[in-house]
This record gives sequence, C-alpha cells and structure tokens, in this order.
Amino acid sequence: MVNCYNSSLSSCLEQLAPVQSKLVLFSHSAPWYTDELRHLKSKRRQLEWLSHKTGLTVHQEMYKQHLQLYNDTLNSARSSYYSGIIQSGSSNPRTLFNTINTLLKPLDTISHSFSVEKCNNFLSFFNDKISTIHSQLTIDPALRPKPDPPLTTGQSFSSFATITSSDLSSIVSTMKSTTCSLDLLPTTLLKACLPILSTLITNTVNSSLSSGHVPSSLKLASVTPVLKKPGLDPDSPNNYRPISNLPFLSKILERVVAKQLITYLDTNDLFELFQSGFRSKHSTETALLKVTNDLLLSSDAGSLNILILLDLSAAFDTINHSILLSRLQSTLGITGTTLSWLGSYLSDRHQFIAINNCQSATTPLIHGVPQGSVLGPLLFILYMLPLGQILRHHGLRFHCYADETQLYLPSKTISPSTLSTLSNCLTDIKTWMQNSFLKLNSNKSEILIIGPDTLTHSTMNFTLNIDGSTITPSTKIRNLGVILDPTLSFLPHVNHITKTAFFHLRNIARLRPNLSTTAAATLIHAFISSRLDYCNGLLYGTTNKVLKKLQYVQNSAARLLTGTRSREHITPVLRELHWLPIKHRINYKIVLITYKALNSLAPPYLADLLHHHAPSRFLRSNSANLLQVPRTERRTWGDRAFSVAAPTLWNSLPSHIKVSPTLSSFKSALKTYLFTLAFPT
Repeated sequence: MVNCYNSSLSSCLEQLAPVQSKLVLFSHSAPWYTDELRHLKSKRRQLEWLSHKTGLTVHQEMYKQHLQLYNDTLNSARSSYYSGIIQSGSSNPRTLFNTINTLLKPLDTISHSFSVEKCNNFLSFFNDKISTIHSQLTIDPALRPKPDPPLTTGQSFSSFATITSSDLSSIVSTMKSTTCSLDLLPTTLLKACLPILSTLITNTVNSSLSSGHVPSSLKLASVTPVLKKPGLDPDSPNNYRPISNLPFLSKILERVVAKQLITYLDTNDLFELFQSGFRSKHSTETALLKVTNDLLLSSDAGSLNILILLDLSAAFDTINHSILLSRLQSTLGITGTTLSWLGSYLSDRHQFIAINNCQSATTPLIHGVPQGSVLGPLLFILYMLPLGQILRHHGLRFHCYADETQLYLPSKTISPSTLSTLSNCLTDIKTWMQNSFLKLNSNKSEILIIGPDTLTHSTMNFTLNIDGSTITPSTKIRNLGVILDPTLSFLPHVNHITKTAFFHLRNIARLRPNLSTTAAATLIHAFISSRLDYCNGLLYGTTNKVLKKLQYVQNSAARLLTGTRSREHITPVLRELHWLPIKHRINYKIVLITYKALNSLAPPYLADLLHHHAPSRFLRSNSANLLQVPRTERRTWGDRAFSVAAPTLWNSLPSHIKVSPTLSSFKSALKTYLFTLAFPT
C-alpha cells in the first residue's frame, strides 16, 4: 500500500517535469540600468570632452541639454524599476519587507556566512537542545497523572472525506506561491499547470486520506535558521529559530486535513474558548481587547490586577507524539483512519538544514511538530488544551495565543490567600508541563501589577516564585507586540511605535526620489500605517498627549508622500489622501470589530461582552439597534474598556450603517461617515 502512494507521487512529479521548460515565462525583470542608458552615458562623455576641448558655447549647450536628458532618463528608469518590484510584492508583506531590506541593505552577510560545516553544527545544536530538555523533564512513570478527562460528549471523527478537483483548485488558489528546495518545479509553474495535474494530485491526496498513510517523501523538511531578532550574534545557534520548509504537495495535503479537523472541532465546540492562536476570526488584537477589557473594568472597580506572562522553551519542538495522539483520541474523540493518518504524519519525519546553497546531513525528527507547517500550529494548540482546565480550577482568568500564556488575577489587596492561589496554580502548571514535556522558562516569564496609582504603590516589595526563580514586577512588559504599563496609559508603547515609524520613514525618504507616488504610498501603508493601526483599538480613551505622538507620525508620512513642506497646514493633505486622522482610525477599528462581533465574524469572547439594549417598556429606540452601555466609575479606566467603548460608539452611528448587509459595505459606509466627521465641509 505504501509503495502505491510513493509511485503515485513519483508519477505526479514525472508529469510535472515536461513543463519545466516554461520557467522562462516567470523570470524576473532586467535591472533598471538598460542599454539605452549606457548609450546615453557614452554620448554624454563625448559631448563633455568636446565642450571642454573647444570651449564653444554651442558645444556647452549641447552638453547641458544631453546631460539633462540623461538624468531624466536615468531617474525615470530607476523609478520604474523600484516601483515595479515594490508593486509586485505589495500583496505579500514578507516579500515587500525583504525587497526594501534588499534595496537599503543589499549585502546579506548572515546567510553567506553559512557553510556545510556550519549547517551541520546548527542541526546538531537544535537536536541536542530538544534532547536536553526532554532529559531534564523525564519523570518516574509512576508519578504521571491520570489521562486527561474527555471533553467530547459522544462525538467522534474517524475518517476523512475525499476531495474533488474543484476542492483542490479552491485550496491551491488561496496558497502562497512560495517554493521549497524539495520541490522539483516552482510553485508558480505548478499552479499554472493545475488544470492538467488536478486529477492526479486529487487521487494522491484521496489515497492518503482513505488509507491513513502519509508518503515518506512528504515528511522531509528543509529547515532554514531564522535569526530571532536583528542585532543578535549571527554565529550563535541559540539566537536562531528553525523554520521548516515542506514540499508544496505536502502543504496541500495538510490544508485538506486541517480544514476537516477544524470543521469537526468548531462544530462540536472543542476548541479552548480563550485560545486565539492560529484560529479563524481570532487575532492578537482580539486577544488583547479581551484581556485589557477585563483589566480596565477590574481597575475601575478598585482592584489590583496581577498579570503574569509565561514563556515556554522550544514549545513546538518538545511535543511528545504519543501524548499528543492519546490526547487527540481520549479528549477529542479522534479515532480510526483519522488517528492513523495523524500518527503516520508525526512518525518517521526527517529534516536537514539548507541555506546559502549549503546542506547539512539528514536526521530524524522524533519530537515536536514542524514550525512552518500547516498542521503544526493546530496540533500544538490541541496539545495545550488541558492547561485551560488547570487555570479554571484555580479561579484565574487567562488567555493564550499559541505558546504565549497570560494569566491575571484581580484582588483588592495582595493578601496571603492571593499569593497562595497564584503559587498553587503555578505549581500545578509546572507539574502538568513537565508531564507533557513542555519546559517553563521562568527566566523569561514576567509579572506586571496593573491598577490605580494609589494601589500599585503598596506592591513595591511584591515577589513571586516561578519554578525556583524569584520574579519581581516589571515597569512595562511586551505582550503580543504591545507594551503594557501599570496604568495602561500605553505611553511606552506609543513611544516605541513613534521611534520605529520614524526609522522606516527615514529609509523610505532615501528611496522617495526614485519612487512613483503609488509605490511610495504602498511602502508607507506597509511600514507606517500598519504600525499605527496595529491593536489601535486599545488606545481608545487615552490622553491627547499619547494620540498627538501618533498623529505627528501620520502627518510626517503624508508630507513625505506628497512633498508638503512643514510650514504648510496638513489637514488639506490628509483630506486629499483620504486618510482618517488617528482618533477616527481608532474609532473605526472599534466599531468594525463591534460589527464583526454582532455578526459572528469575531471570537465569541468579544460577542459575549456586547448586549442589545432592551428597555422595560416600548420606546421608539427599540428599533434603533442599540447596545447596552455598562455603568462605570472612572472615565480613565472603565470608559476605555471595549465593553463600554464599543456600545458607546455603535449607538452614535446612523441607523443605515448599522444594518449594512455585508462587511465590505459596512466598511465603506463607516469610513465615509467618519470622514465627514473628521473633515466637515
């Protein structure tokens, strides 16, 4: 049976080979310095020599006119080239960022420093790191806890449904055209030839699904070490994260399986409610809106909040396969061919490191799920399911985003009972993680005390022991890309955004003379507007001092794009560009998420914060689609919470916007409405 799938896969690749010659159709454009420019440059030198030799006015004028022609042609060619490559990557943020980095810093010294020996050393380091973690977490089998209690109520998922050629086309059309070194043909070419190959690929996928077996050729990964942060030592393997690149056919198969798994889990409500990682309709912003909403309302009621961020070491790479399969079967009701397929997917995997045309030896992957795969993140969050039960047992609020766990506990004072609750919970978390071969990294775990200044001053000597390490409260912490401070003023976060945005603005300014307006706008939206809009719903109700900093960034971006001088008024420029000012962009984000929550397009934990207004007697407002606004005590705390800000802004909208039938029509109507408020005629 295994041989038939391998032969089927080989047949598929053989049929792809004849079309390899079409690669020339997908070659990149030539550099901007063309033969025409070389000819003009040669003639410019001749005229320059002639004007110097004769000194005649006519020759000098000829030289000046030709020099102007050469410069204009040069600028036009350079602008066209840069604008073209920027526009070609505008739909893919990663490609766009790489393009700009290449233009500004063309030398990639990190990747060029890799050799075969260095690849082998990195592979040994990654393997030894996981082996060391597992050896540190090994415990006596007699001390292992009982199996996780089942979450299912009689449901089971025992077999996959087969797919059709139209299903395959739908899946492939949404996939990125990235090519792995293990692919015999570029992904772009495979997509172009999909009508010819769809039947063969469909049969290969269905054969794998029905038999519960994954071909061995699809379980080989080419690993690329990616530096965790810029500025780290490029020669230290500890500063790299291994990202697996898999064959395109493997990604197709994984997407088919992931889609059916997610449908089963969603239908039977088996996902963790407060897990926002790698889930449709969820994001870091929805997770942070929920957490900050709880923190703001708790502080509004006069409580302190102890926020703890837990960090795991190599979480994806230490997963135990037998525990994962047992958890899928006993907890989620995954059995039969489905469980066999997942077992085949996890077993007998191999990997090697490839970078700078250098390749290491191949080694087996006996632990973990591959980072960079389609199924890896989904299997990881299912592996983490029992953690939610532990946190609920101790009465802590929590939210997870993949392997990042944040737990928080409100308390009027930090009493011995509060410390006991936290200590017992952290002990149980440590025990469960050790039994699950997950290593809690206490050195990177952080604590933040949030609340009014009158209460936080009394916590100066607060400490907490996490896995043998004494942790003291921080003055600020980074949580899912947002910097939180004890009063949730977000001033440190905005200062960081401002600093980063101006760094990118200076880089864009270096390219601006050679860019078209469209290309420059693309860069500004990718590097500046995206930062201004990221999680900006959290900034509702913050002080004008905070918002002015962001508005200054937006104004500077508008001046750079349009060439407007600093002494000229910026409001007409923003109106001409159709850019909403910062305050209105924040309101736009909150109202947009509110619409999604009311129409089942957002996580349930946000929808649960909104309630329709239901007066005790009949009023004309009954048909106005209003939301109930909770009562609060402090404008600087409770009024900023999402559960208060969302209904406040929603109720101020005209009725025709609230009843928009589609998300796109709602966005259009909402922006038009806010635009008229920002720029009244």
